[in-house]
Amino acid sequence: MKSIEIEKYIRAVNDALNQRGIRGEIGIVGGAAMCLAFKAREATKDVDAIFEPSAEIRLAVKSVAEEFHLAKDWLNDAVKGFIIATPKKKILFEFSHLTVWTPEADYLLAMKCISARWDTSDRDDVIFLAKYLKLSQPSEVFSIIESYYPKSKIPTKTEFFIEEIFDYS
Repeated sequence: MKSIEIEKYIRAVNDALNQRGIRGEIGIVGGAAMCLAFKAREATKDVDAIFEPSAEIRLAVKSVAEEFHLAKDWLNDAVKGFIIATPKKKILFEFSHLTVWTPEADYLLAMKCISARWDTSDRDDVIFLAKYLKLSQPSEVFSIIESYYPKSKIPTKTEFFIEEIFDYS
C-alpha cells in the first residue's frame, strides 16, 4: 500500500465517520508512519495504528475494506502492545471528523527497536531513523529506548538487533 493509497483510505474512514456524526483519532505507527511522515519508503503492507473511539473506527475500517476490496485488517491495532508511554504527536492529517497523527521519530525508533523483527523492514527503518536523529552509537539508541520503555520491558533481542545495525565492519 503506497502513501497515496493510505491517505485515500483514511479519507474514506473520515467520510464513514462523518456519515455517523462521530469524531475520531488515529495514531499511525510502523511502516505507514515511515511512508507518510518520513517518506522513508514507498509502501507498507498494512497500517498499524491505535485509534479512538475503537468500535466506531473498526466499523469505518471494515466499510472501507469492503468498498475498496482491501484486507479486513488493512488498518489494525495489533501494535497497541508496543505502545507504553504516551508519545509526542505530529499531526499528519486533520479531516472533518478524523485527526491522524504519528509519534515523533524518537518514539518510532524505540518501537522499531523493541519489536526488532530481523526479517522485515524494521532494520532499514531503524537505520533511517538513527540517521534522521543523527545517532551514531548504540548507546544513543538505548538512551532513547530507555526514555520510553522500562529496562525490564526491553527484550534481549533488541540489544543484538541494535549492535548488528551499528556493527562497523
